Amino acid sequence: MQLHSGSSRPVISPDVPELTVKQSDTLVLRCQGNGPVRWQREDRPRSLVREEHRDGEVSTIRVEHVQQPHRGRYTCLEERSAETSSIHVYVKDPKNAFRVAIITDIMAGSDAPAYIPCLATDPNLTDLRLERCDGRPLPAGMRYTASTATGMAIADVRLAYEGCYVCMATLNGKPVHSAQYKLSVRPGKRDARGGKTILCSFYASWSKRTTLGITLAQFFHVRSFPSYSSDLRLVRLKVSESGVYTFTASNADVTIHQTFEVHVISKPEIVSYDGPVDGQVRCVAEGYPTPQITWFYCDQPYVRCSNVLNATQEEEDVITVTMTNPPFGKGAVESRLNITKSNYPTLECVASAEGEIVYTLFSISERTVPHELFTPLLIGFSSAAAILCLILFILAYKYMQKPKYQIQWKVIEGIHGNNYVYIDPTQLPYDHQWEFPRDKLRFGKTLGSGAFGKVVEATAYGMSKADTVMTVAVKMLKPSAHATEKEALMSELKVLSYLGNHINIVNLLGACTVGGPTLVITEYCCFGDLLNFLRRKRDSFCCSRLGEDYIRLALGVLNGYMTMRPSYTRAKSSYCGEVLQEDGLALDTEDLLSFSYQVAKGMDFLASKNCIHRDLAARNILLTQGRVAKICDFGLARDITTDSNYVVKGNARLPVKWMSPESIFECVYTFESDVWSYGILLWEIFSLGSSPYPGMPVDSKFYKMIKEGYRMDSPEFSPNEMYEIMQSCWDAKPFKRPCFGKIVEMIEQQISDSTKHVCHLWPHTHTHTHTATGMSTTGRDGL
Repeated sequence: MQLHSGSSRPVISPDVPELTVKQSDTLVLRCQGNGPVRWQREDRPRSLVREEHRDGEVSTIRVEHVQQPHRGRYTCLEERSAETSSIHVYVKDPKNAFRVAIITDIMAGSDAPAYIPCLATDPNLTDLRLERCDGRPLPAGMRYTASTATGMAIADVRLAYEGCYVCMATLNGKPVHSAQYKLSVRPGKRDARGGKTILCSFYASWSKRTTLGITLAQFFHVRSFPSYSSDLRLVRLKVSESGVYTFTASNADVTIHQTFEVHVISKPEIVSYDGPVDGQVRCVAEGYPTPQITWFYCDQPYVRCSNVLNATQEEEDVITVTMTNPPFGKGAVESRLNITKSNYPTLECVASAEGEIVYTLFSISERTVPHELFTPLLIGFSSAAAILCLILFILAYKYMQKPKYQIQWKVIEGIHGNNYVYIDPTQLPYDHQWEFPRDKLRFGKTLGSGAFGKVVEATAYGMSKADTVMTVAVKMLKPSAHATEKEALMSELKVLSYLGNHINIVNLLGACTVGGPTLVITEYCCFGDLLNFLRRKRDSFCCSRLGEDYIRLALGVLNGYMTMRPSYTRAKSSYCGEVLQEDGLALDTEDLLSFSYQVAKGMDFLASKNCIHRDLAARNILLTQGRVAKICDFGLARDITTDSNYVVKGNARLPVKWMSPESIFECVYTFESDVWSYGILLWEIFSLGSSPYPGMPVDSKFYKMIKEGYRMDSPEFSPNEMYEIMQSCWDAKPFKRPCFGKIVEMIEQQISDSTKHVCHLWPHTHTHTHTATGMSTTGRDGL
């Protein structure tokens, strides 16, 4: 077994940070990860489809006759983990120390960075620097970083930086220089009022330079150079649309960006005000730009003081604080005024920005303030009472919404039209002959765990007679189980004992109901559930029939069911010694027919006992030695709150994709609704464990499609005859669906036509009376 760390990065070969390749040579880069990987170029919008060859966890780039466009940083991305590794490739050009420039006109916004793409073809360049074309000193305050890989990056461009620039360096002791670049600077900030519309237009064109020595005839088909334009229309601007906008133009060789800022001017507004309290008033305003607050006194009541000629503007006793001032969006400012001119009856707070004004008026008459402890105490008691009520309500709601454990199988007492009367399982009798001594059980690993309990593998000593050892499955509740869950497990025990044994259901072997928690002992199925078995076998599935040298196990081994009586049934010879180790064998169509046939037989048995399953699905079918399929109720060992197959509908979680229309929309469960679920189970079997209705979430559209008669297409590996059975199971009218007895006959016909070499390993049974514990059971060794 090969283990990989989940966080390891992909490995690039050659394992170096930089790679230099001579022009016209061959470039080979190889990347290997723990999953599928692919190559990316940071300066290429398109993937390297032509040069890349992907083979599972390995991706290789091979480029013949490397040229300057192949220079740059190559990044290998592992798709599952998103981990990356990179390598920078230089393409060495003996004639040019810098890559031949395609674009020499550089446009940058004010206060934004600018990039001059003087890219080195040789990493051995030294003393890389930026100079003006005319030799003058660089503009005052210009800051830049130089890199042979990415060129020159100028920070915080200003209008004074406009001009012609050239990159200089030293290579092998000789001075070298790049092409000349013209830097143009445009204002990067755009202001617009909220509700208005602005239009931003961008134009980009490119041309391919012709290298000296290439004849014009080679390019006679080029008639014009491409030119593109793009418009951005911002209609009825909102403050939330303020921000940095970037226009990007790119082709296979280069990518350029043009960035600008949009600031939306919003009318100022006064969002809160208080006072007068303790001789002070407070006013808070917000807007863009951040408003300015001024205060005015006047001696006229309820008028705007700022419009009165003899009004007094207060500036001395004002405390103004900017609360927020984001680069984009509204800023907020708070202003407090200590009232010193109490002889004026009116005070006005004015907030202004960009010519817009809002105001609020205060009447200068001191408010009556309650005791300083009254309000905090009132708020505290009220908050505590509200929180306590909320907690009690949440706890009560959680308790009411908590799913209750109950057995899915329902036994019908009588049918009155469309109404079914079910037997109360708590009223069913329990035969204490099923009791098995607790001290003769040795528990092993947990097979499944749910919200209410778990199923544990165990070894039972003396199950049939004193010297026998048998592997069994034991159902038990968690220690925190309530009385209702304990009663539900006891009801499940009574239903299983009532049904009796059948080869295609998980049979009851015994129980422990006294002297401790209730334990239900059932057959152990070594291959787990059918759903995961099909998925495990998907890669080894063979559509053709198996040859004569294959011995089929348990294909219709027992017809009907076995009545419960104080006996023990076993194969004539040692079963464990004869059974084939089938889990290592491939799966074929005959196996799928066998599973379908066996489940139909088991459901026919349940129907004969007036029992409805209500949750028939591949996850609730178990497989044991001989690929014998057994129907079970896995509710105890499954947490439906975390199982995506169970969808919230109303106040319950239901397996909606397996349910019939009448069960979904009318909450009606019948034999016919089990037939519908059996059709979905057939689709699971012949799709090798795929989820039904693939790609369709359970939402209003799904319910509408089911009502309108939508049905799934035939699964990939289904014979036509089996798909016809599925369609008949999905008839919109319940009573037109075939009964399980009819389904058994239809599948038997297919088996008789297709299977020529079937060996029944259990053609006969005999009984052996159990006398050691007084317990009665019916079954087979090894199950």
